[in-house]
Amino acid sequence: MNEINPNSNRDLLPEPTIRRLPWYLAYVTLLHNNNVEYVSSTKIADELNVDSSQIAKDLSFLNIKGKTRIGYEVASLETALRDFLGFDQSHNAVMVGSGSLGAALISDSGLQRYGLKIVAGVDVNPDIIGSQIGGIPIYHVDRLKELVKKLNIRIGIVAVPVDSAQDVADTMVAAGIKGIWNFTPYRIRVRDGVVIANTSIYSHLALMYNRLGTLNR
Repeated sequence: MNEINPNSNRDLLPEPTIRRLPWYLAYVTLLHNNNVEYVSSTKIADELNVDSSQIAKDLSFLNIKGKTRIGYEVASLETALRDFLGFDQSHNAVMVGSGSLGAALISDSGLQRYGLKIVAGVDVNPDIIGSQIGGIPIYHVDRLKELVKKLNIRIGIVAVPVDSAQDVADTMVAAGIKGIWNFTPYRIRVRDGVVIANTSIYSHLALMYNRLGTLNR
């Protein structure tokens, strides 16, 4: 068995390491589904294009160690990664902005496999307030604080126009939200004690377009 204590150094992990861990999890899950028992850091490195020494270092932050000449036990490694990343826990979330992008996220049942459970949506559009998206009810944003308390919501997902992003974030924090997943290109400011994760689709598009442009030069 691997030597695993997945909660030991949680506060010490560098952000780049945290970003790579889901890559490792996706790969070892694929191996587990194909009944592979052991995998080396070299094999993971070849498949994911990450240096094998970096993989070993990343996993060492979790006190995960493989066996010499055998590698990591796939099942144990998968379990440890899922536990450390919080994917096996259920995190209730509210979707703030239930238009096209928000509706797509609400309808994405795959998020639940990673522990994110969207239990409500809020909006200001009277055409969708009172309706359901994928079985999830949509409320007026004025009910946000009530919903956060009633449904034990800690995470808010922001998919609103840029000019509303900061006001929405302020409202979420005032309602008791502790983590904000921001899908707008606006860099939201919050007080200490609130976690922000930015996922700007537009930034990624800009990066891709820029890289594609260099290929044509």
